[in-house]
Amino acid sequence: MKRALNFLTRDWSLGHDTGLLILRLVFGLVLIYGHGFEKLTVIFSGQEIQFMDPIGIGASASYYLAAFAEGICGMLLILGLFSRIATSILSMNFLVIFIFHAFMLGDGFAILELRFFYLFSFIALTLTGPGKLSLDYLWLRGKLN
Repeated sequence: MKRALNFLTRDWSLGHDTGLLILRLVFGLVLIYGHGFEKLTVIFSGQEIQFMDPIGIGASASYYLAAFAEGICGMLLILGLFSRIATSILSMNFLVIFIFHAFMLGDGFAILELRFFYLFSFIALTLTGPGKLSLDYLWLRGKLN
């Protein structure tokens, strides 16, 4: 029994960093696939932007900000590059989305649930950082110079 517990606890940082990598990859990939890629495609194809204006800066500006957050910051999250900045931007983006859907559209929990998971996952990743399995870690350690 002691051997099993020793095996599970002896290299805590590897499990911790692997867990952060999995969270970054899953949330980043799902975000880009489900939201970011589509928004970036609309921008680069020159299609007309039809979007809500949740913060009063205009539909196009709101769309560009959401596309940047969900597309570009999603890619940065996957790479683990500028991770805390990217997850801070994503947290703000999903806070706006959550408030807009909850209070302006009056959506129920079934709609808010996914936005809630995104919001608090990005807040958690902002607080923890990307871990050692990231480009941020390699860069800060001088291995990418």
